[in-house]
Amino acid sequence: MAMRLEPRKLGRMVSSGVRRYPHQLLLSIMGRGAGKGPEGAVVPPWWRWGDGGPSLGAVWLGHATTLVRLGGLWILTDPVFSERIGPRVAGRTLGLSRLTPAPVPLSALPPIDIVLISHAHFDHLDRPTLARLADPRTKVVTAWKTAGLIPPGFDKVIELGPGEVFEQEGVEIAAVPVEHWGARFALDRKRGCNAYALRAGNERVVFAGDTAETGAFDDLPGADLAVFGIGAYDPWEHAHATPEQVWAMARRLGATHLMGVHHSTFDLSEEPPDEPLRRLIKAAGELHDRIVGRAPGEA
Repeated sequence: MAMRLEPRKLGRMVSSGVRRYPHQLLLSIMGRGAGKGPEGAVVPPWWRWGDGGPSLGAVWLGHATTLVRLGGLWILTDPVFSERIGPRVAGRTLGLSRLTPAPVPLSALPPIDIVLISHAHFDHLDRPTLARLADPRTKVVTAWKTAGLIPPGFDKVIELGPGEVFEQEGVEIAAVPVEHWGARFALDRKRGCNAYALRAGNERVVFAGDTAETGAFDDLPGADLAVFGIGAYDPWEHAHATPEQVWAMARRLGATHLMGVHHSTFDLSEEPPDEPLRRLIKAAGELHDRIVGRAPGEA
């Protein structure tokens, strides 16, 4: 995705990065600043979806990580359970620490059938989490030129480009283009970046990954659930849609329910952590009850 930014916008982006990253880098080196997640074998009520529960369900697990039950399969999106995200150097992760812990430990999840990766950014493709998830029964569906970043141990890694489709046991996953970019580092900008449209029978889910405002979802045949990022827009609106833009995209898509994710988990931008959800609820007005999964661990 080619981006042309006016000097003032570029200046705000640089200032935003300078405000947070040097301090977090220092904390990373010192081994401080990362909060601890939950411990123990927690079994949340939504785990029982697999025991004759609803055929379609989803729970937000923090940032862009959602656990989806669709067509009898467990699907996990952009899993990040690490306490800190960023590159690994000498066995240590250098980068941002979580503001809020994951609502459950990784051990509480049911056996995952498919892991969906939208793109290679560190807050979406977290190699330490993927290494812990690696299982010969699990497939990974990811974007172009990202398979080499996936740790070994999975059954298969499938790369999809826009318009390409993967199908497993009656669940269809189609890659949708978005307004974002897929680089892991500064010079590998040819990597892909996807949203995904999922279908099992008459039930449909759209996972948007990261995107600015776009019409890419307008021609999809609706969705029972749309999962869209609603945070990290200030000053990154060219790459992350505002809550108002997300609500408009979900309405054009024809989504019955909307789950707003990608907020309140990492300090990625200038807006307060609680602002994205407040703005989304305000944008929805009388239809605010269509917004689900408002806090990590909620379905």
